[in-house]
Amino acid sequence: MYESVVKLLEALGYEMQDSDEVLLNFCISKVTSTIKNDINWREIPEGLTHIAINMVLGEFLMAKKTFAPDSLSMLDLGVGIKQLQEGDKNTTFATGESTLTDEQRLDTFISHLLTDGRDEFSSFRRLRWN
Repeated sequence: MYESVVKLLEALGYEMQDSDEVLLNFCISKVTSTIKNDINWREIPEGLTHIAINMVLGEFLMAKKTFAPDSLSMLDLGVGIKQLQEGDKNTTFATGESTLTDEQRLDTFISHLLTDGRDEFSSFRRLRWN
């Protein structure tokens, strides 16, 4: 899971620092425990791995935003594809000027990472016997 999250961070333009390893491992442990406790499994099932990776990414970005916001300055949240040209075909997307600030975009992205897919937990949930 660690390598998958690192690759996603790199795809977003984030460069891992030596000090990030401890935080990332903590986020992995936190998300793993949360999912296992919620569904009552000893390990995260393969069907929930992608959700766990997104949640770890969200936890990591939230911690960085809270405690070291300058470390996220390399993320360009205002960029978007407006026009795509391939050969003689040209596609222009309808893009209005967004009223969201970069911080609001980051907050929305983090919220999506932390919550999207949680409804799939119920497909894997087991009963607890006390």
